Amino acid sequence: MRAAEFQAGRTRILYDADRITAVSLECLQPAFWQLRGAVLADLGGRGQALAVQTEAGQAVLRRFLRGGVAARLSRDRYIFTGYRRSRPFREWQVLVRLAAAGLPVPRPLMASCERSGLSYRGALLSERIPDALPLSQLLGVLTDADWLELADTLSRFFAAGLIHADLNPGNLLRDSAGRWYLLDFDRARIVSRPVSGKGMVGRLERALLRSAHYRPGQLSALLRRRAGEG
Repeated sequence: MRAAEFQAGRTRILYDADRITAVSLECLQPAFWQLRGAVLADLGGRGQALAVQTEAGQAVLRRFLRGGVAARLSRDRYIFTGYRRSRPFREWQVLVRLAAAGLPVPRPLMASCERSGLSYRGALLSERIPDALPLSQLLGVLTDADWLELADTLSRFFAAGLIHADLNPGNLLRDSAGRWYLLDFDRARIVSRPVSGKGMVGRLERALLRSAHYRPGQLSALLRRRAGEG
C-alpha cells in the first residue's frame, strides 16, 4: 500500500495511491455511486453500507452514523479534535496495521474527514470480501473444523493486541475457501501486548446463544484450548 492524502478546503481524504487514481470529495458519498449505476447491493447496518464497483474492484462504502440517544442530536456529525483522531482516520490506521501483520481484514481504500466548524462527518471505503457470508448466516452448517478455524483466526487478532469494540456474528465473514475475516474496526484499537479477548468473546457468544445451533461455551472453549497449545 502507498498511502496518500488529498485535501480540498477543510476535507481530507486518505487513500491507497496504488489502487485509487481518481479522488474527489464526492467519492465517499452514496449518491456518487448511485448516479453511475455502480451500487451492487445495499448492505444495511448503522452506516447504511453499500457494495459498490470501483476502479479497485468491489468495495464497501460505509458512512459513520450515530446510534442511540446521540443520534437525536446529530445523525452523522462528531466533535472535531483533529483529522488524525477522527473515527474514519483511526479505523484506516487500524486496518493498515492489521493488514501489514498479515491478518485477514479488508484493505482500506479511502477514508474521509469532512470538517465543518467544531464538528466533522466521515466515511470509509474498503475492499469487499468476495463470496463471503457472515457467521450469523452460517450457524446451522459449520463443522467442528470450521469452528476451530474461527477460534484460530480470533486468537491471531488477540495475539496482535486488537481490542475490537463490537465483536458480533455480523462482523465475522467466511469466504468460499473457508477463510475467516474480521470487519468493522470503528473505535477499535491495538495495544502493545497480547490480549485475552475474554470480554470480546463473551459478547460474541451472548449473541450466538440466540441461535439453537450454537452450543454454549463452544467458541470460548476452543480459544482456551488454542491458548494452552500456544
